[in-house]
Amino acid sequence: MRALLLLLVAPLAVSAADPPRGKQNRLAGEVSPYLRQHAHNPVDWYPWGPEAFARAKKEGKLVFLSIGYSSCHWCHVMERESFASPAVADVLNKHFVCIKVDREERPDVDEVYMTAMQVAGDGGGWPLSMFLTPDGKPIFGGTYWPPEDREVDGETIPGFKSVLKKVIDLDKEKRKELLAQADTVAERTAESLERNNRLIPIIKLDRELVSDAAAALELDPIHGGFGSRAREFKGAKFPRASALALLLRVSSRPEYEKVAKQVTLTLEQMASGGLYDHLGGGFHRYSTERTWTVPHFEKMLYDNAQLVELYADAYRADPKPAYRRVIADTLGFVARELTSPEGAFYSALDADSEGEEGKFYVWTAKEIDDVLGSGENVRRFKTVYSADQPNFEEKYQILRLSTPVADEATLARLKPLREKLLAVRSKRERPFLDTKVLTGWNGQMIAAYARVGEVLKETGYVSAAEKAANFLLTTMRAKDGRLMRVFAAKPGGKPESRGPAFLEDYAFLVHGFLNLHDATGQAKWLDEAKALTSLMLKWHGDADRGGFYMTAHDGEKLFARGKDHYDGALPSGNGMAARNLVRLFAKTKDEQYKNAAEKTVKQFAAVLRTQPQAAPLTAEALDHYLELTAKAGPQPGPR
Repeated sequence: MRALLLLLVAPLAVSAADPPRGKQNRLAGEVSPYLRQHAHNPVDWYPWGPEAFARAKKEGKLVFLSIGYSSCHWCHVMERESFASPAVADVLNKHFVCIKVDREERPDVDEVYMTAMQVAGDGGGWPLSMFLTPDGKPIFGGTYWPPEDREVDGETIPGFKSVLKKVIDLDKEKRKELLAQADTVAERTAESLERNNRLIPIIKLDRELVSDAAAALELDPIHGGFGSRAREFKGAKFPRASALALLLRVSSRPEYEKVAKQVTLTLEQMASGGLYDHLGGGFHRYSTERTWTVPHFEKMLYDNAQLVELYADAYRADPKPAYRRVIADTLGFVARELTSPEGAFYSALDADSEGEEGKFYVWTAKEIDDVLGSGENVRRFKTVYSADQPNFEEKYQILRLSTPVADEATLARLKPLREKLLAVRSKRERPFLDTKVLTGWNGQMIAAYARVGEVLKETGYVSAAEKAANFLLTTMRAKDGRLMRVFAAKPGGKPESRGPAFLEDYAFLVHGFLNLHDATGQAKWLDEAKALTSLMLKWHGDADRGGFYMTAHDGEKLFARGKDHYDGALPSGNGMAARNLVRLFAKTKDEQYKNAAEKTVKQFAAVLRTQPQAAPLTAEALDHYLELTAKAGPQPGPR
């Protein structure tokens, strides 16, 4: 697929200097904070929509598509280096129609073009940068491109200027081949996304599928977390709460004794490392290395929601004081920094401040000494929090516990010192706060608050969940009762609900309502869960084959439409829907939920068989389903 782009010519002759910020472009009126971050670019950006593609068709231009999100570090870097450059913008504006997309607003667009990039062999990540035909078919893509070519291990890595130059030349000289390549990539993308839409696998739903999924998740025996044993667990580590939840569920069984120890190790290591904010509470996005010490510093609502619920479930099984501390401090952070006056939850805190990633969170030795002074408690603090030597960029210290199982009494005695550092930190230039409210992500945090309230028997947490849930019920509904995706304001305007919801919005919010029903016993929350599930089945369900589409049947039609199953940073909509359906059956004994759950799991049984590590939430739904059906009678076989 990339053969047309392998031979690079000389890069475009443009200035690398960052210009003063100029006049606003058409993104200035958008509700997305990410889009507005590009509102002063000299690039003639369009938001996603028919206007941009109509212009591309009229003028016969290719489309340059850039997808990212507000807290993405490398999105900011590419914006500063390339999109703020008048010379680069002049090339983009002359030869392309440029579209900017917030992946959090439009996960459907992101899924389609990320899949396209992966099937073309170009990896994946953000910013997602892709060249399209005027009708939206993907030609070629990448992630972050530096502005200039770079030499790495004797190989030239093309910069953005060289990529643009090559695409422009190919468009002039080999337009027919580019369009043919786009047709091929589009076909392969559609095939990949629609693979689960065509057949119902004849695979028995049994415990083997569950055990295979659990066994496929390789846990680092030293530092916990997931990785590759073949690579000695080197490289980045993501919390991947869905996978840990599956392992936590099965770990109570005698045959999973080893797994139980590894899950405990992982929970302790994550909460002791730099992944966790030991001053303000809450988890950063992921660790850049094996030991959980150096994170990517953005804080996402969905990570903290999933991890709070996970730690609450772990506390229910094994009431360790450290779990309770992490839960309380993380929800303290959420209440303080990610909660709107109406009780809804904001989306994210950026990784960057003052132009540097992590600047808000890290310390020099002098800064710590200036704040804390000296004395026995200060020496103990430095020992306990590994603050005696740099562990980031050879000059900064990221606070982390020196031992995973810290003495809670010692940590309590050191609280005044933590509070001193937090007070000083709070006066620093703060990372950008993305205040848009997303229905699905709020559903996850509602679920977390409700679960914590249930487990810890603290009504304040349940009340916070109810307040957010009532906000969504009154604010994020269209006239026909269907959900909306985003609550945000245009500059100078009032926040409003906008955009149709996606599968994850229904599935995650139903999860939140079911947890509220568990916590309160109130019929209201079960009724709301049932009502939203009916809408999800109607507008997203595949009645013939089972499973659910990300987009509604009457939604915008892209060149491919898929049913998600992969549980990554976010759990898949289908995995969550399957688990919700099983829970609804357990609560109501209504066969429609049992049948829909069975059809959904069957739709992804081949994934559980061939890629068991990809869909742990579906495996967890299957495990619960088998428990229920075993009580009711024989387990289902192939149909």
